[in-house]
Parts: sequence; C-alpha cells; structure tokens
Amino acid sequence: MTQPLRIPTIDCRQDSAEAERLLTELRHKLSPRGDIVSPAGRQRTIDLFGEPLSPQAVVERICGDVQKNGLTAVLHYTEKLDRKTLSPETIRVSAEELGAAHDRASADYLATLRRIIRNIRNFQESILVNSVSNRFALGTGEVQLRQRYLPLKRVGICIPGGAAAYPSTLTMTAVPAQVAGVQDIVVVAPPTPFGSYNTDLLAACHELGITEVYRLGGAQAVAAMAYGVEGLPRVDKIVGPGNLFVALAKRHVYGEVDIDSIAGPSEVVVLADESARPDFIASDLISQAEHSPGSGVLITWHEPLIAQVQAALTEQLSRLERGDLARDSLEQYGALVLVRDAVEGARLSDLLAPEHLHISTSNPEDMLKRVQNAGAIFMGHYTPVAVGDYYAGPSHVLPTGGTARFANGLCANDFLKRSSVISYDANALQSAAADICLMADKEGLTAHGASVQIRL
Repeated sequence: MTQPLRIPTIDCRQDSAEAERLLTELRHKLSPRGDIVSPAGRQRTIDLFGEPLSPQAVVERICGDVQKNGLTAVLHYTEKLDRKTLSPETIRVSAEELGAAHDRASADYLATLRRIIRNIRNFQESILVNSVSNRFALGTGEVQLRQRYLPLKRVGICIPGGAAAYPSTLTMTAVPAQVAGVQDIVVVAPPTPFGSYNTDLLAACHELGITEVYRLGGAQAVAAMAYGVEGLPRVDKIVGPGNLFVALAKRHVYGEVDIDSIAGPSEVVVLADESARPDFIASDLISQAEHSPGSGVLITWHEPLIAQVQAALTEQLSRLERGDLARDSLEQYGALVLVRDAVEGARLSDLLAPEHLHISTSNPEDMLKRVQNAGAIFMGHYTPVAVGDYYAGPSHVLPTGGTARFANGLCANDFLKRSSVISYDANALQSAAADICLMADKEGLTAHGASVQIRL
C-alpha cells in the first residue's frame, strides 16, 4: 500500500501572519544556522572529538588545526572523517589517472559534456564585463578615469561527492572561471566513489584541461585551499557547494580568501495557477527534495491544486529510486501553501527568497514583474529546474537559505578583480584643489589637503 505523504499544508487565507511565521521557520531551518546534519554526521563528530560539538565548533577546530599543522592535519581529518588513508603522494590525482578516466568515458557522455560546456561558455562570454575608460577636461587639465578588470590568478572549486556524483557542478563553476581568464583552477572532491574516484568527474576535469585535482573534502579541504599546505598552494577564491561543514568552513576562512556564498540545502518554490499540471509540479518539488536535504514549496491561489499535487507527490515518490529520501525532505522542509491571489503569492515567494523559483502560470512574464528575490527563475510549464541545473548556461551555483534577497548566482564576472585607475595632470589637480582641501578641512585631515597643496 502506498504511504501517503505528510507534507505540511498552509492556508494563508485564514491567518496570513501564522502562515508567514511557519514559512520563516522553514527558511531558518534551511539556512546554515539551521544546523542540518545527519545522525551519522553527528555521531562521527562524537567519535572524533569525544563530545557532541556544534558544527560551527567542529569547523573552527579543523580549520585552526590545518592552519597550524598544514598537510598533516588535512591527512588526519581525511582518515578520521572520510575513512580514507592518503599520503602526500596520493592526495593529488595524477595526470595519468585523469587521462585514463577520459579514455574510459562513454562517447555519449563526452558529447553531452561538450554541448553543455559550449552552452555555459556562450552565455558566460555574453555577460562578461570589460574594462572601461573615460577621459574628460577639468578646467584646462585632463582627467582619465578607468575601471580595470583582471582575472583572479588561482581559484578553488569544491565538488560534493557523498551521496551522488556532480560533474555538473564542475562545469557550472570551472567554465565561468575559464571564461573570466583564471589560469589556475584547483578542484577538490572527497575521496569517495562519487567524488575524486568517480570516472565521470575525472573525465570532465580532463575535458576542461584541469590538472590540479585533489582527493580532499569537507572543512579540511576548504582550509587547505584557504591557507595553503604542502603541495597545495593557497587560492584567491573558493566556490562550489557542499554540506553544512563545507558551508561553515567557507564562512570561517572568508577574509583569508574570497568565497561565492555560504550555501545551504537545495530549494525550489513553485508559483502556480489553474493552468499548471499537478504532475509537473510534483516532479519539480521532488527534484530538489531528492538532494536530501532539499526543500520544495508550492504556492498557489488555485485551491484544487493542493490536493492534486499531494496525490501526485504520493504516486511519484512510490516509484522513484530516491523516493524515500525525497519524502523525508518534503515532510521536514516542504510545504503546500494556499494564498488569496497572485499578489500574495509573490509576496510570500519574496519572503522565502528561494534558490530556484519556478513560475508555472499561464502568463509567467506578468508574474515575473511581481517578484524580486530568487537565485534563478524558470519560466512556464516546460522549463523545469533541471534545465538550469545541467544545460542552459547560467551557473547552477545559487544563493540559498533566503540569501537571494541580497546575493546573486555565480557567474564569470565573479572571477574578476576590479580596480579603479585615476590619472590627473597638473592643471586638472589645480582645478580640483579647492574642493579637495575644503573637504579635508571639514574632516580635520589636514595632511590630505597638504598633499594637494604641495603639488600646486
């Protein structure tokens, strides 16, 4: 007998304040502050440290140890947490292994990979910013103002590898970096069959010309890239998703290096009207929930959809390979929300500020005008999130946990460092001197003014 799904149902028409409270609680659980860790992960913490430390405390210990003791600490935590004994000679995937993986990859996979790389490269090249220059006269002098963009020299990419293999994450991070002109790209993936021992992932690295691949995962991998250890020089920026410990480690090392975001579990909000198909919506919600943890929320003003989607979810979950995992996620982090109208639906969607927003309505462009907060937006009934996850071109590395209120998805421009370049000649400085010196006097910084006056 098919087990019914116990996904929370929220009726905003009766008590909108209570509905907002419930959705705010859901958003909090999905943020890095929610401490979503599997029971096995918590037990591993106790086994390693002898006490049930919080994830934040675990990360602080690991990063501090790696900063102090370098590769020795990295190898220690790899053995204790990943159950893999490695040496300084075996943490890096050799060129021969990368080439052999590429040789073993199927022709269909490589052809698909090349089409995807082309799509990503074409889109990222179209949005890449360029240096600009502006010259103008100031009095009898000349001013030149420039904004210069240069690629970062060295970037680290985190690829998950616990429950599934993610060559898509490699393409969605490495290709934008390559388009920006980054020369040294470092890939870390845990020493697992889905990580740095995965043929498809290693073949994708070889296809992209990436030669620095390390069998490292978790907070110790983030710390190794941030601080630099023997055989692995530090990077300038760390990007890519991971579990809670990876997210917290990225937050911990920010300032030593730049990061893309502090990512939490994957999530989708579906805004739907009477034109939407319940089976399509159910598949959208499950597709993110199967990340386990992952969240799927339906917001609709068409009341029959609630029961129809509930039934479709129950039916689809019963026949999917990862159905049990997706069921658990939807029951913990999902919701079916009934609102008064499209205006209230857009307002609640902006409150959640989801990683993925799917507008499944008869006129998605009208709905798009009502919403602001989303990492990526998927328009219409035939644009599932999977199109963006794998194929379209914009990166699938997106803000989660409500951070789409202010944060953006990864793109080629995030791998550029910009500097303003200012050039005044003597006559231009003469023309600006009075204004500069007046402001310096107002702030009591007389040496600022003097540095101008001495040149007149």
